Amino acid sequence: MEEARKIQSLFIYPIKSCRGISVPQATVTHTGFQWDRYWLVVNYKGRAYTQRVEPKLALVESELPKEAFLEDWEPTKDSFLVLRAPGMSPLKIPLTKPSSVAEGVSMWEWSGSAFDEGEEAAKWFSDFLGKQSRLVRFKKDTETRPSPPEFAAGYSTTFADMFPFLFASQASLDQLNTLLPEPVPINRFRPNILVDNCDPFGEDLWDEIKINDLVFQGVRLCSRCKVPTVNQETGVPGAAEPTETLMKFRSDNVLMPDKKPRGKVFFGKEMVWNWNLTNTEGKGKKTIKVGDTISVIRKIPSRAEAAV
Repeated sequence: MEEARKIQSLFIYPIKSCRGISVPQATVTHTGFQWDRYWLVVNYKGRAYTQRVEPKLALVESELPKEAFLEDWEPTKDSFLVLRAPGMSPLKIPLTKPSSVAEGVSMWEWSGSAFDEGEEAAKWFSDFLGKQSRLVRFKKDTETRPSPPEFAAGYSTTFADMFPFLFASQASLDQLNTLLPEPVPINRFRPNILVDNCDPFGEDLWDEIKINDLVFQGVRLCSRCKVPTVNQETGVPGAAEPTETLMKFRSDNVLMPDKKPRGKVFFGKEMVWNWNLTNTEGKGKKTIKVGDTISVIRKIPSRAEAAV
């Protein structure tokens, strides 16, 4: 009998493209984990900075109060997001709602208003990046950032790339590392949920899975930009790896030979929480923990049929 698939690690990335936090438990919401990608660093025009253009963001560490990962926790005036980076004094961002609003914030296809975290945060990021910057927070009460409707109609996220959740497996990373000249850690791929006891790249085929009472729907394979080539410990981009090796066995050309190749490489599976199949509105826990079992309810027949 095969061992049950389990959650090996959970990761939350409070600020888009900054360092993640490994947490023992996380609360699932419609837009992703509580606190995941709630904040975004923007330029003087309000446009998103990411590691694609500012790899130094990898060096910004976030710390949230331990109780922030408990379900139904509400921040008080003494609750802070604390940021640290090399050569910088720690910055404390109050977790209570800011009073200031920034209009015309944009990330990829989305634009809207966001909370502005003020002058101290703006100066901190401007000094660290060496260019005019501000820190904004997603305005969940009035703004919606829909996921691409052709893949996940009716779902939305905050400042994550496209979809609320990214799953990856330890076995996929292990297999990749056997082929790389230098092994890479999972932080290159920035998943939310890292799975143990899974076949290498078995997550590709997940159409529907269950963790406790929560049903997650597979959306598409995650096509990777150049962020996996950025060393997350140093903030320095590499030239080619792991993308070059992934191209040999994880490209659309290899996995979907009947489709028109677009030069994409894939690692991880993007997913949504299907709250329509989860009868926990108003009751039941929406918290998942390291060690929780993952049941695969339904698979797609082959990678060639996976949405990309």
